[in-house]
Amino acid sequence: MTNNARPWALGVLLLGTACAPKLPPADAGFVAKWTATHYALARAERLSPPNASRTSAYAAIALYEGWAAFSDSLRSLAGQLNGLAALPRPSREERYDPALVAMEAQTVVLRSLYAEGFASTGVAISALHDSLVGVRVTQGVSEPIRRRSLAYGAELGTAILAWAAEDGFAKRTFGYQPLKGAGYWQPTTTTAQYRSQNLSAERDFVGFDNPTAAARPGESGDRSITVNRPKRPNTTVPGINPLVAMEPQWGSLRTFALDSAGSCPPPPALAFGSDKASPLYAEALQVVEMRRSLTEEQKRIAYFWADNPGESGTPSGHWMSVVSSLSEQWMLSPERTVEAYALTAIAVADAFIGCWHQKYSSNILRPVAYIQRYIDPTWQPLLNTPPFPTYTSGHSTQSAAAAEVLTALFGDNRPYDDPTHITLGHPVKRLASFREAAREAGLSRLYGGIHFPMDNVGGRMQGECIGRAVLSRVHTREGP
Repeated sequence: MTNNARPWALGVLLLGTACAPKLPPADAGFVAKWTATHYALARAERLSPPNASRTSAYAAIALYEGWAAFSDSLRSLAGQLNGLAALPRPSREERYDPALVAMEAQTVVLRSLYAEGFASTGVAISALHDSLVGVRVTQGVSEPIRRRSLAYGAELGTAILAWAAEDGFAKRTFGYQPLKGAGYWQPTTTTAQYRSQNLSAERDFVGFDNPTAAARPGESGDRSITVNRPKRPNTTVPGINPLVAMEPQWGSLRTFALDSAGSCPPPPALAFGSDKASPLYAEALQVVEMRRSLTEEQKRIAYFWADNPGESGTPSGHWMSVVSSLSEQWMLSPERTVEAYALTAIAVADAFIGCWHQKYSSNILRPVAYIQRYIDPTWQPLLNTPPFPTYTSGHSTQSAAAAEVLTALFGDNRPYDDPTHITLGHPVKRLASFREAAREAGLSRLYGGIHFPMDNVGGRMQGECIGRAVLSRVHTREGP
């Protein structure tokens, strides 16, 4: 292989092989099945939202690069993303199957990133990989092309892993001493809440026909799963611990496209004040009143967008699920799907880095702490409060960033269906646009009682800035 930041076009790669039979076309299911699997794996592994966003971003880039290497229109991200100078390029003289290359590259990345995960996770990745390889062989991809494509895909995935290893993830630490003072954040989760979230819910037996151990109609019951296996700490895929600060150093990780974690700052947060004339007191009163007057529809919105770790694929997984659903609803091509997948994943990952940088810089207490201390000691939010500072809202930030990217790709005011949480008992949700979805996701945290209004407003502004910055920096199409 050779290194070059610019991919060869498919026509150049096939120069001299014009008489060879054409490769069978691959449908977008080769991409959509992976985005759906990401959601399932993040849920099964109980990844924290920041961790899930990082995993999805590297996997999405690997899948994208596999297709871009043979595309007449897609442009490699090498030379565009921070620290990614170059990637291996395919030989000019050989034929490859883009679907197999992309799939193998992403598989190599996922197997490494989940290497310390549950056994069922490895089974799920291998099962999907092997089944899709079998499909391509059945469709007519020859053995030489299969071997060559898988070898190049592995080389591509290995190069992406080498790049990922330098992002600061392995060097971050978890020890964090909350600041002392009335206005600073302190953990608010109880031991009882932690106990319920610390169970893995992984089955003792993993069937190859159901590698993610998903509950299916007719087989769910107290004997079908075990819930007595906590996740091992200090691994590359640690489970969440709501009793301590979640990922206090996440804001120091290398960004994907942003110049720095602080390059899209939100407006300054309101200053702390406990007297009734304080603007923050007024915001807390809004949270109290909203909780008191919640409608059934607002409760449904809060639960739909909750995306709790361990119960779902996390907020970042939700947007990956949306991309998967769009691929099927709108019958997108594989190239269009990997483009949306990569850009959305990059924007969401950078949004988590930027948001976490802001959270631990401002370090503001959560509404539940403020309200119980200064307004009503018996008050409780609708949702459990997550273990990190309040400003800005992670849901608002990453949803706004995703919405900016998807709106740029597919247009504004384009309705779509979101079936992400059918397995959690939610019906398919119809949304008028990506920006409406982002606004609703942000408001859901106010309905849940876990954010001040300023968290939502600041997060939305921060996320929109991040989405625009990603679009300005990362160019997926050839040409000016």
